[in-house]
Amino acid sequence: MNNIRQELHLIGGIGLIFLLIGCGILGDTEDWIIAGQWLLQAGLLWAWVLRFIWNKLALNKASSNTPPYPTLGWGNRLTILRGGLIALTGGFLFLDQESWLPALFYSLAAILDRLDGFIARRSRQVSLLGNELDINFDALGLLVAPLLAVNLGKIHVSYLFLSIAYYLYQWGLQHRRSLNLPINALAPNPLRRTLAGFQMGFIAVALWPLLNPAVTTVASIAFMLPVLFGFAVDWWVICGKLSTQRALNLEGISAQFLQPGLRLLLIGLHLMPTDDAKNASYWQIAFSGHVFEELFCISLVLLGFAGRIGALGLFLLWTWNFYGLHIDLTGKLFIFSTSWLMLLGTGRFSLWQWDDAWVKRYDGA
Repeated sequence: MNNIRQELHLIGGIGLIFLLIGCGILGDTEDWIIAGQWLLQAGLLWAWVLRFIWNKLALNKASSNTPPYPTLGWGNRLTILRGGLIALTGGFLFLDQESWLPALFYSLAAILDRLDGFIARRSRQVSLLGNELDINFDALGLLVAPLLAVNLGKIHVSYLFLSIAYYLYQWGLQHRRSLNLPINALAPNPLRRTLAGFQMGFIAVALWPLLNPAVTTVASIAFMLPVLFGFAVDWWVICGKLSTQRALNLEGISAQFLQPGLRLLLIGLHLMPTDDAKNASYWQIAFSGHVFEELFCISLVLLGFAGRIGALGLFLLWTWNFYGLHIDLTGKLFIFSTSWLMLLGTGRFSLWQWDDAWVKRYDGA
């Protein structure tokens, strides 16, 4: 344990050096007041990250019945790096300027979210600590980065309901324990991990100045709603108001009806007149100049042939062709349907759901 604590001290010191270097660069290139605020905010978040890890070091073992590992391991080190990148991102909160740096930091953190587990499994040092850090750093990132995105006008303020949902959920569990109320176990469900991963990816993309804020604002609501619904269902199961089997049935109903329905909705939207030209279809207006690409993507979605990729392609093609500030009802329905297909998949009547298998698998297992 002493070796691990010394390693954590070293990691903390290295992080502090990077914070001071970053402060110096910001002060020299921008303004020393801005640099000082960034250093204070990022430093406090880094201190929280280190303290949280310190309090959980006893979990650095494969299971409760096994001895602790002699080192943190590369999987945990990458997870700690992810916490540091989130702290660097949080340093830009409430600063009156836009920078590409927080987008870069949080994008790297989102990439590491997939990589740290892979490294831990390949190095055969999967630990309870890694799982605890992963869950809590996901929640921290989905609090810090959305706050920054809201401040920059990139997403809708209602997305912050998702940011606090995890903390409300944990508070609710503690409250039930304090009252000695029953807490029913949740069935394993890879969809929780999938939805959380997509949220990190979406916020990372929204922070970059690539997409129209009018689009990402609507998309943020679409991305948020399935996760909030998932939290509500899990809470009903925990409280005994919904059985585990019925909760699993809801996912089946979505695959049977909702997801195929979204695929059909996309066809209807392509034929629907738009406010911009009453005599033209939405397909003719939104995908002007990209007919082949649009037909390819819509075919993937309709056939359920790696449909998530097709939905992503449609979303990006439409976004790159949209330059306005107002999105009409047809556009909003299009954003919601493509977003939900990316999150949930194409469901029943799909030819090849390779993308479903990829998002649900544990790399390196």
